Order: sequence, then structure tokens, then C-alpha cells
Amino acid sequence: MRLFSSILVILLASVAPANDAASAQGKKAGRELAKAYRVLQRISIPGDGGYDYLYLDEPAKRLYVSHGSEVAVLDATSGAIIGVLAGLAGVHGISVVPETNKGFITNGKSGTVTVFDPKTLKSTSEIKSTGKNPDALTYDPASRRLFVFNHSSGQVTVIDPATNVVTATLDVGGALEFGRADGQGRVWVNVEDRNEVVRIDSKKLAISGRFPLAPCQEPTGLALDAKHSRLFVGCGNSMMAVVNASSGKVITTLAIGPGVDGTDFDATTGDVFNACGKDGTLSVIHQDAADKYHVVQNLSTQLRARTLAIDTASHRVFLSVAQFGDKPAPSAADPKPRPPTLPGTFVVLVVGK
Repeated sequence: MRLFSSILVILLASVAPANDAASAQGKKAGRELAKAYRVLQRISIPGDGGYDYLYLDEPAKRLYVSHGSEVAVLDATSGAIIGVLAGLAGVHGISVVPETNKGFITNGKSGTVTVFDPKTLKSTSEIKSTGKNPDALTYDPASRRLFVFNHSSGQVTVIDPATNVVTATLDVGGALEFGRADGQGRVWVNVEDRNEVVRIDSKKLAISGRFPLAPCQEPTGLALDAKHSRLFVGCGNSMMAVVNASSGKVITTLAIGPGVDGTDFDATTGDVFNACGKDGTLSVIHQDAADKYHVVQNLSTQLRARTLAIDTASHRVFLSVAQFGDKPAPSAADPKPRPPTLPGTFVVLVVGK
């Protein structure tokens, strides 16, 4: 009997740590479920047409939403539409430069950048000397320069936002996607068709590094953790790559949904977001440490919700999306036609807890 009791105690002792570990893991999963993100609001935006980036001017609490030939401007707190910048040509990126009290919008179809007054929401001028299909753009406070990434010509157009003058053109090559600046003189841009991220010295206006991203393919979305010098790259082959921003080394990859276009990072919560349009999910990845991450959630949003912006004060995420009709048949004039957006279906999704 004593022998049996001793064996039983030994067995229970060996099982206890495993049970404790399972219990701790279960409690962690329960906490994350309780803190899960969800769609809080759907804001209807009038008009038809395609869409691309969203941009949040956090100090002004204004959300700029690209929408075909216009930009809708929303109160980021209430969701009310407070203005529209119209008469544009294939809007992609939007940025506000606080030092100059100016805003800038890339026009992919006309190859120009529209300058506007953020207070009046009126266009004031147009910059014409850009490359082919200007797409994303980012302001670098260290050099006080605006960097425009031209998707189809592989060039970066450098603009002085104080004078609206193009001061330089950098030939990077490839299909340029999203870019980020760290405010310390470094700018990064994804090169989608070359599976690399390129680093630019914003003061010398020179390429200071080319970093291959394998196994990441077709990099589009890009976010930056300036504190830990880490880049988060949304990849077309359903993964997010964590990259050392200084060395260019790929540290790890994590699974996300297909069709990502927008990637962003909330430094306060440590959450990285990837908007995956092909399956309509928002991938949430948590940063446990500089080189340690885990997938927290894959939130169902809406098919083709592929770009996003974050309000780091309220920790809400904004995504834009519309419903589409049948894809037209290819023609000589348009060999790769896109399906039309259905009238009255364009919305901004507000995600939070």
C-alpha cells in the first residue's frame, strides 16, 4: 500500500507541471479572447470609384480616405464626414506635413502630387515633376523632405514641402510600394517585384542598403518599430516578416491572410496589424519582445479590406472597402480590367475593443 501511494505521488508530481503549463496557456488565451478586437462601426462614404491608402492626422483627429478621384475627410472621433477634396486623378497616398501646414496627395493617373490646405481642405497647387504612377509617400522630419514612391517607374521623387519644389529623383528600380521614415535620417521602401526592402539616407539622398526579404515574396505593407529598430513587412505569400532595420536581416516570419496591402504598428500596445484583402481578415500580431512575436487574432472584416490606418491614442484601426460587381472581359484597350465598385457600398470599418 505504501509502495502504491509513493508511485501515485510521483505520477501526480510529474503530471502537475504539464497541467500547470496547460492551465497558464489556457488563461493567456482567455485573456487575449477577452481583449479581442472587433468591428465597432461601419461608416458609409458617398460616391463610387476605387480606393487605396488611408491616412490619419492624429493631432488634428482627421482621417483622410482615398476614393477614386477624391479624398473624403472624416472626424476620426465621431466618424462624421467634414469635407471632400475632389477633382483628383487616381488617388493613392495622403500625407500632412505639420511644419508647413500643407497636405499632399499622390495622383497615380496624372503622375502629379496635389498640395492642399488642411484647414480649408482646398487644393492650392499641383506638383508635376514626379515619376510614373506616384503611389505611397512619407514625410521625413530629419531632413524635412517628402518622399514620393513611384510604383511604375521605380523612382523616388524628393520634394521640399516648404516650396513644393522637386529637389531630387532617386532611381531605386522595381515596383515601389509603401515607405517609412524613422525621423533619424533613414527611409525604407518595399520593392514588390524584387522581394527586397531598400534603405535610403534621407540627408545624403543616397541608397544605403538593399536587403533581400526571402522567404517573403511581393512585399507591400510596411510598418516601423523605431524603438527596437524593427521593420514589419506584409508579404503577398501570406506571411509577415520581421526585419532588423539596421542590418536588413529577416528575424522571423509569421502567418497572415492572403492579399495584404496595409501593415501598421501600435507601439503602445505592441500590436502589429495586417489588412488582408483576399480573405477579408485583419491579422493581429503581438510583440512580446524585440524578436519574439505571436499571432493574437485573425479578425473577419470584409473581402478586399486591404489598407488601414491606426489611431495610436484610441488604439482603433480604420479600414476602407467596397463591394464589387462582375469583372469585365479583357479588351485591347484594357487587357487587365478591374471589376467595378457597386454604387453605395463604400465604407470605412472602425475596429477596436
